[in-house]
Amino acid sequence: MRKKKERSTFQKVTMVVVWVMLIFMVGSVILGSLGPLLG
Repeated sequence: MRKKKERSTFQKVTMVVVWVMLIFMVGSVILGSLGPLLG
């Protein structure tokens, strides 16, 4: 039971980190592609 709970918490943290990385990557790509157009 305890092992399952730890795994669940670890999965939640991993999902949060993955989402933050994805959002940061997408944001960087969008800014990189719009930068020259706006500039």
